[in-house]
Amino acid sequence: MTTRHLHLVAYDVSHPKRLRQALHAVRAHATGGQKSAHECFLAAGERAALLRRLRQLLHPREDTLLCLRLDPRAAPRLMGIARPAPAGPLLIIG
Repeated sequence: MTTRHLHLVAYDVSHPKRLRQALHAVRAHATGGQKSAHECFLAAGERAALLRRLRQLLHPREDTLLCLRLDPRAAPRLMGIARPAPAGPLLIIG
């Protein structure tokens, strides 16, 4: 089984067409998120492919991208109506 790690992928894109393309690229891997910040469980190859795709889409001087691998030991802090992720192995069908 491929080991996946939780990442936070966030972007600020200035052009509407690039913004829409970035949204579709990231949402293909996202398990949750809002607007331009998404939680993604990614294997190393998936992370590399996603970053490669986003490098093709985004303008280096006009747009910003942040991809952080989150520490699995850190306890999540939830606010509002957020629900914690289920414990144990995660299977995503979609």
